[in-house]
Amino acid sequence: MEFVLVIVAIFAVTAVVAAAIASQAPRKRRPNLEQPPSRPAAPPGEGKPPAPPRREKRTIPSGEELDRQAAEVVAEAEALLAASQPKPKVEPGPDSEAEPTPEEAADAALDAALAAVPDAVADAIADAVTEPEPAPEAKPRFRDRLGKARAALAGKFGAIRSKAKIDEDTWSDLEEALYLADVGPGMADAMLQGLRGRVKQEGIETPDELLQALKEDMKKSLAAADRGLRFEPGTPNVWLFVGVNGVGKTTTIGKVGAQQASEGRTVIMAAGDTFRAAAAEQLELWSKRVGAQLVRGAEGGDPGAVVFDACERALARNVDLVLADTAGRLHTKTNLMEELRKVRRVADKAPGQVTEVLLVIDATTGQNGLQQARQFTEAVDVTGIVLTKLDGSAKGGIAVAIQTALGIPIKLVGLGETATDLVEFDPDEFVEALFN
Repeated sequence: MEFVLVIVAIFAVTAVVAAAIASQAPRKRRPNLEQPPSRPAAPPGEGKPPAPPRREKRTIPSGEELDRQAAEVVAEAEALLAASQPKPKVEPGPDSEAEPTPEEAADAALDAALAAVPDAVADAIADAVTEPEPAPEAKPRFRDRLGKARAALAGKFGAIRSKAKIDEDTWSDLEEALYLADVGPGMADAMLQGLRGRVKQEGIETPDELLQALKEDMKKSLAAADRGLRFEPGTPNVWLFVGVNGVGKTTTIGKVGAQQASEGRTVIMAAGDTFRAAAAEQLELWSKRVGAQLVRGAEGGDPGAVVFDACERALARNVDLVLADTAGRLHTKTNLMEELRKVRRVADKAPGQVTEVLLVIDATTGQNGLQQARQFTEAVDVTGIVLTKLDGSAKGGIAVAIQTALGIPIKLVGLGETATDLVEFDPDEFVEALFN
């Protein structure tokens, strides 16, 4: 392309030079032409044609001038050629800085702006643009979950507070309130006798003071107990869960497993209730949700063998805790309590160690729960109570009856459906929630 432009430029220059030479050459007169006749002289000033314009004298350019003009034409052609071609992409060298992206430019501008403001303002801006961490789920409060039990007592407590003094009607209303809470006849009589003695000794005169004394007595009766779940490091710990069908044993195992796993302990769940068709499947769902291992046996098989296999697996895989489900009733002639004694003996042999036997009781059953507690305690040496469905019961007084009558501490209570709704039992908070 450049060669063609050079040739065109040379021809253009040559044409210009030739035209210049031709214009300077003298014209030759044609031969054999007659001279035109002379015109008579005109008077001065008349009929005189205008003088022809004088031609500008032109000179032939020198060779140096022609070379200069040719060079200018070639340079102009090269400039036009360079402008018509696309510019090559220049790759950054090792020492050159790459052009920042829009995102990098925005970040640099933000950093520069933050550097120009005080530290307190910069921290506030950083907090505003940073996504907040999710807040931990709040622990359920007894006051919020014991509405039914509190409502059952509110009428009687209101009637007592409305009286001007303590009389027999006051004692009658107080006794009825304890019966409504399902404290039980024996426990109610014992509590009322203690209150009558305090009224005489301490000179209690108003109904408000009487209710305050009752609240203090209930707290004292629930306070003297060790509510911690026992765990012995070294060997696999076994926690047995016992109770009749329908009280929530399997669900309680799942919730306890979730809590223990969140505390960093490894868990194996043993499906020892081989006599209920859906028990193993339900426990399997919980094990997957918690991330625990599951050991199960054949339907109708030996529950003790399932628990023993779980202990051996726990030892082999260095698992901390075995949570063992047990039967709530049997479809055979075998006595349930005898079967539970057998499971207890097997679980307590090496490599396992039984550190907790937790009796699960449905709070809505009231005094029936107290009878269950007596039977299971005689069979398997219950170490603690798990009181489920307390949020849906108007019979919260059963907690006082169980611990006072049997001396078995309530360790966990269910205040809802989720795993976080299974909480440690707090006597003070529980009693306050019943009265206020």
